[in-house]
Parts: sequence; structure tokens; C-alpha cells
Amino acid sequence: MDGKLDLYCERTGPEFWSEPLNAITNAAFLVAAVMAFLAWRQRPADWPVFLLIGLTALIGIGSFLFHTFAERWAAIADTAPIGVFILGYFALAMRRFFSLSVIWTLVLLAAFVAFSVLSVPLFERAVGGSAGYMPALVTLVFVGTLLASLGKRRALGLLAAGGVFAASLAFRILDEPVCAHLPIGTHFLWHVLNATVLYILTRTAMRSKSVGRAERMR
Repeated sequence: MDGKLDLYCERTGPEFWSEPLNAITNAAFLVAAVMAFLAWRQRPADWPVFLLIGLTALIGIGSFLFHTFAERWAAIADTAPIGVFILGYFALAMRRFFSLSVIWTLVLLAAFVAFSVLSVPLFERAVGGSAGYMPALVTLVFVGTLLASLGKRRALGLLAAGGVFAASLAFRILDEPVCAHLPIGTHFLWHVLNATVLYILTRTAMRSKSVGRAERMR
């Protein structure tokens, strides 16, 4: 298709607006970032969360570029902020939710990266191109469940985000199978629900700042 990356059901040609719904629904990430920013302003400066908010906005911009230009450089602009958000949130969760030291946080971060690299080929057999997101979903649910078993206050936020993420991923996976019957596909719902996931995660981290600090002082 004239050198364009044709990966989603909605794309009809090489033109800029060949994926209108997939492009426009990236505004959901900007809405999530603005809503999180307004909440962030009401609390003491929390710079890790501020960076997450910035990444949420970049995810929306990068995804918009990919679903309009549909070129390899745009694919990098789409996926790079997502990867940074996942790694950054994992590290923040270890520090803020479990009060771990920097060293232990780095060790577990390395373990998470290793798990992601090794498990993606296995997930590909079941979910194809969506396999790269499965390690994040599994880890999110695992961490949320662990927090719940420890009686931590923010387990509900992570588990809620995990539930929405699972639904979001399902729509991403279904985009191609339903294409023959639904020409617009379902990928646009991945954007809307993913923006919701990032908002829930950011708010959960934001609310946990004072809790994490108190636990570290014990």
C-alpha cells in the first residue's frame, strides 16, 4: 500500500485520513492527561506522576501519527512512549506500593523485562501481534492481586485497571477477525479503553504518594 503499514481493519488506503476513527480516538489520551494533570495540581508536587501524565499525552500524539502517516518512524513514535510508561510505572509501583529500595526495584525491573522478552513468543501463538502487551497485563493483575492479599489500599485501582486493560486488549485482538463484518474494526476501542487504563493507573499512583511515604517512615 504505497509503502504504508497496513495493520488495522479501518485503513482503506495510503492517504493521511485512511483511519479516521483510529486517529481521532487518540484524543482520549489527551483528555486522560488533562484530567490527571488537573488532579495533580491539587496535590503536593509529585514529579514521577507528572512524568506519567506527560507520557500519556505522548502516547496519544504518537498513536495519532502512526494511524495517519502509517510509516515505520511513526510506529516507533507510537510504541516507544508506551514502553517507557510501562517500565516507569512498574518501577514506581515497586517503590510506592511496596516501599522497596532502589536496588530491589532495579532487580525486579530487570526480571520484568526478562519475563516480557521470554514470554512474548509464547503469547504470539494465541494473540498474534498483541502479544507484546500480554506481559504487562499479567504483571498488572499479579501485582494488584498481591497488593490485595497484603491488604494494601491501592489494590483495587490496579485490579480495576487490569480489568479495563483486558477488555481493551480483547478489542485490539478482535480488530482483524471482525473486519469482514465490521469495516471500521475495533481498534479505536483499544484507544479509548487504554486511555482509561492510564488514567486509573496515574490516579492510583497519585493517591498512593502519602501512603508510600508513611510506610517508608515506619
